[in-house]
Amino acid sequence: MKALGRHIVAELSLCDPEILSHVSIVRDIMVRAALAAKATVREVAFHKFEPGGVSGVVVLAESHLSIHTWPEFGYAAIDIYTCGETADPWKACEYLAAEFEAQAISTTTVERGIPQPFGKYSHTVTASSLHEELPVAVNA
Repeated sequence: MKALGRHIVAELSLCDPEILSHVSIVRDIMVRAALAAKATVREVAFHKFEPGGVSGVVVLAESHLSIHTWPEFGYAAIDIYTCGETADPWKACEYLAAEFEAQAISTTTVERGIPQPFGKYSHTVTASSLHEELPVAVNA
């Protein structure tokens, strides 16, 4: 039997700090990422920290997307967890990396809810990767 869910843990680096500092922008990007993944949004809760940083969650019928930002470091820690066959967590991950203007992304994929004998469940780390792109050159 297949795993019940797929969980992507994503580290987005060298993001636009201005984007990461605004709770309304981060919230809207996270909701659009869920929709890009073909997920069903159920609840949305976000909080702005002072002087900077945003934390939030988009609860899905298929599970959730969560984020914690550190604008001062250009860094966002993101979890994308989906269950079932409809939602594609990679679509959400790709959308988030593009919208936050990440220049580097590290991901780990975990297959969760793998049936084991005697009614137990487990997980398997199926992939871990680092994707880096060079910054776009700016005309001086």
